[in-house]
Amino acid sequence: MINYNKKPDACHKFQSRFGWEVDKYALTWKLDKNNSVYLGWIDIFDDEIRKSFLSTLQYYAVNFSAAHACNLCQRAKWFFEFTGGELNTNLLVAYRSSLDSSKEHYLGGLRGFFVTWYKQGHPGVSEEFLKTLQGWVLKGNERGRAVLQMDSLKGPLTDIEMQGVLEGLITCYSKKNLELEDFVLILILLHTGRRSIQIVGLKIKDLRLVDRKGVAGYSINFPRAKQRNVPWRSTFNTCAIDEDLWIVLQLQMAETVKKLQSLVAFSLSDALIQELPLFPDFADISLRTTESDLLNLLKSDYVHAPVKICRAALIRFSDTQHMFSERTGESLNLTTRRFRSTLGTNVARQGYGIAIVAEVLDHSDLQSAGYYIKSLSDIVERIDKAVAQQLAPFAQAFQGVLVKSEQEAIRGADPSSRISNGQVNVGTCGSFGFCGALAPVACYTCTHFQPWVDGPHEQVLNELLASSDRVWGVTQDFKVASANDRLILAVTEVVRRCEVAKKEIAHG
Repeated sequence: MINYNKKPDACHKFQSRFGWEVDKYALTWKLDKNNSVYLGWIDIFDDEIRKSFLSTLQYYAVNFSAAHACNLCQRAKWFFEFTGGELNTNLLVAYRSSLDSSKEHYLGGLRGFFVTWYKQGHPGVSEEFLKTLQGWVLKGNERGRAVLQMDSLKGPLTDIEMQGVLEGLITCYSKKNLELEDFVLILILLHTGRRSIQIVGLKIKDLRLVDRKGVAGYSINFPRAKQRNVPWRSTFNTCAIDEDLWIVLQLQMAETVKKLQSLVAFSLSDALIQELPLFPDFADISLRTTESDLLNLLKSDYVHAPVKICRAALIRFSDTQHMFSERTGESLNLTTRRFRSTLGTNVARQGYGIAIVAEVLDHSDLQSAGYYIKSLSDIVERIDKAVAQQLAPFAQAFQGVLVKSEQEAIRGADPSSRISNGQVNVGTCGSFGFCGALAPVACYTCTHFQPWVDGPHEQVLNELLASSDRVWGVTQDFKVASANDRLILAVTEVVRRCEVAKKEIAHG
């Protein structure tokens, strides 16, 4: 607890916007599952300023997101450590002078905090102090740079990179190298571009199945984020999904129910199941937990998984399935934000306006969505044979193993393992399971494919490039014409490796 010279008032408990009970005079305010405010530093204040600061911060903790309150507290800490806990105009001017242009937005964020402090009548902020602060034009936080510059490390992923992620994700899960929860989390990020806080805020009842004249429609009712002055899960935005994602979501739902039922002594009713989080944290649930206890916990995000599970899932995937970027030749940097910016960029590329981009990304205003419209001129749309030869070694789209002949291949003695282009054989499939993919084009990005050195891979490449040109001629649609770009890179890499192998064989 924070020590005061004065005895604290009796009503020192309040609820954060996410429904967590907070002691105003505690050293730590736990505002939601993911955010805590640390107040050990406020002993630099005198009693009057300390009380005013806590009351103002409480207003933000109750009415705004926990992340915003934590952010304001951190910026206030930097300001008051500079001023020694004092509030006067001279120190305010000195603090601004100490900030370079890239950090001036720190003070811009605090401006609203001090305005609230003053308007609520708490002592400490003078009229002169406030007029000085409000009279400044402060540089805002730079936004949209990674999108505008198509940054290869932080910006939107290319179509080739996205195809690689999806193929790698399916491969990783099918080989049981990735847990179901990680698989589902990444699929949601990839397909919907939603923020991590929205994904972990999902409940089972948010998965929607609607029958439209005999045709099933699937959607997710995402709780909105960054909405001011509204309680947790009080506003929603619906996102349509395909059947493939729906099926894996049902698997995750069943796993959640199974996990909880194994922890509690009572049977889970259908109504209670609907209230369960899709991605749970049942660490504090045990046989002693009653149904009433659980229902109470479900009113907040207490049993929902923390936001960090999304980032952790991406790290585990990247560590297991090494993905590469054709732009850098380095490991692909995967973050939740990149999936989001990729979705916005792709929507803009399809010709939709700023309002649609904002709707798809669940933005409350149009400002951020505008960056995706402005970035279109920087996007490279199609690749030809020359470009493919340059990019192929970097993309590492070919995942199989080159073999000198059929005799060296896994299952080489099995005639049914041969892969043909419709005229001659090009390689061997090393998988012992059933595969319904279209051979041979789908094989070049498969880990089981074993192309033969003397196979007609150049012919396959030329056919793919010609097909891309035909599609472009008919549709004039870059997105459609570029659908096989990653496959083209994979075949190009096989052609290149075959050339190297043939030279090595010739020089024996």
